[in-house]
Amino acid sequence: MAGPHANALAALAAEARRSLALLGEEPANWVPPQPGIDHDVAVIGGGQSGLSIAFALRRAGIRRTTVIESAPAGGEGVWRSVARMETLRTAKAPPGPEIGIPALTFQAWHEAVHGADAYAALGNVPRLLWADYLDWFREAAGIPVRNGTRLRRVEPLAGALRLHLERDGVASTETVRKLVLATGFAGGGGPFVPPVIADALPRTLYAHTADAIDFKTLRGRRVAILGAAASAFDAAGTALEAGAAEVHLFGRNADLTRGTRMKNFGYPAAAEHFHALSDAERWRVMRIYRARASFPPASTVRRAARFANFRLHLGAGWRAVDRQGDAVRIATGDGRSLLVDFVIAGTGYAADLSRVPELAGFADRIARWSDRFTPVPGDEDTALGASPYLDSGFRFVEKEPGQAPWLADIHYHGYSGMVSQGRPVGDIPSLRHNVPRLVSALGRDLFLADRERHLERMLAPTADDLTGEEYAHAVAEPV
Repeated sequence: MAGPHANALAALAAEARRSLALLGEEPANWVPPQPGIDHDVAVIGGGQSGLSIAFALRRAGIRRTTVIESAPAGGEGVWRSVARMETLRTAKAPPGPEIGIPALTFQAWHEAVHGADAYAALGNVPRLLWADYLDWFREAAGIPVRNGTRLRRVEPLAGALRLHLERDGVASTETVRKLVLATGFAGGGGPFVPPVIADALPRTLYAHTADAIDFKTLRGRRVAILGAAASAFDAAGTALEAGAAEVHLFGRNADLTRGTRMKNFGYPAAAEHFHALSDAERWRVMRIYRARASFPPASTVRRAARFANFRLHLGAGWRAVDRQGDAVRIATGDGRSLLVDFVIAGTGYAADLSRVPELAGFADRIARWSDRFTPVPGDEDTALGASPYLDSGFRFVEKEPGQAPWLADIHYHGYSGMVSQGRPVGDIPSLRHNVPRLVSALGRDLFLADRERHLERMLAPTADDLTGEEYAHAVAEPV
């Protein structure tokens, strides 16, 4: 823990350990070992969700776990790579990965580094500060993460799952009883690039906002961005700040979405119990939410709009895209035409598990919402229907009952679980509610799977605490 604040952060980590000790000793591992099983739970993803889940598992006495992360240390999640907002979307930081331990919160970390007055004056949390906090949380909470390790394939076995892994080009396999996919926005199918772009242009002429774009290469160039949500405006602001000659942002609607109904989820009952609503009720809420999902916060819009060389084209969906030498000609549905040097798709993510490499071999067995629910005419939504249908414990559900029962051992804690669970699964506000419920479901499954051994343990004879001498002198003679 180097740097000018090392002593303060070391003291804070010690305070966190003290807080944990005051709650009682962390329980020993209670999951009986199984021959041939390497881990009881494997968490894929070492970002904020994966860290929080691993921490909660340990606090629940499920200790034979592993966290696997494909990125190098410091590159977990999106905060230092494809996230380009200046600050988080939420004011300050709601409870995050610390699961109720005050000394492990962002506020405690920020005050230790910058002082209480600085935290009081803080508005929205700067993005890179949040990344620094997560690095500290991982160290202070003592969560080991296996960086640089990629999950290539999941293979079902009798009573277990075999993980096919790769590290530094070397393949290996490990076995687990439970698998948690904490893979964020991209883990449900990857970035969505509309065919109007993907079918017309080589990859040298376009990128998705989920790509690691080198914005320095756009200096002095004309850039067109398709999409009018937050990530599109983030890309516009970043390109303009990097010196782009022009940035044109295109939205298909006549105006920007000026607000989001997701703020209505900001009370405990909605976050905690949305999953208990009926399918029809959840569909209704999520369909209305999606209609206003393309919402760019005011600060994000101002970041781009303050540049004189930024142009916003509304009611201008793209009809055709053509390569013209090293440039791109864009034709919009309202008859406009524009020549640019580079295109960025700010068009969100696909809900398509067949595009997830580790799931591709059996994605067709996983139930989607379209397999479980038929909306009334006029209420259809293809994207919602393509989302995985999860149970209350974030488990995948079989498309055909009885054909793939092992799917219940894969828990999906990613963005496209939102239709089933409410809110984007894995965002900061969701952690305080979702992680305990997920860990409870994991514990329940592991406990019931070994019920005979637990019954034997609970019913085993125990040594007497009393010898009889303590009360022998006080025993009354029978009448």
